[in-house]
Amino acid sequence: MIDIDNTIAQQPFDGLQVEQLVKTNALEILSISLAKNAVFPKHTSPKDAHLIVLEGSIDFYIENQSVTLLPQQHFGFSKDVEHWVKALADAKILIIR
Repeated sequence: MIDIDNTIAQQPFDGLQVEQLVKTNALEILSISLAKNAVFPKHTSPKDAHLIVLEGSIDFYIENQSVTLLPQQHFGFSKDVEHWVKALADAKILIIR
């Protein structure tokens, strides 16, 4: 039987929402939704990570710099580096680490 997961599609734009899609010893995938102007506060990642914007747009702040990311753009960053995110529009992103 094929198991289809609709978590991403059903995740609401209500402030900051974080859902763990996959968790193994080697891999974690998080689905994050941010309503317009919502902030994912400063934090670090325990592993090197990759961020993929699925929809909307965000400003990603890291090492005293910011980068605007749009749908279908990818950004990789190192573990233990403090960063934070602000949604410029309702946005859904994946974190793969």
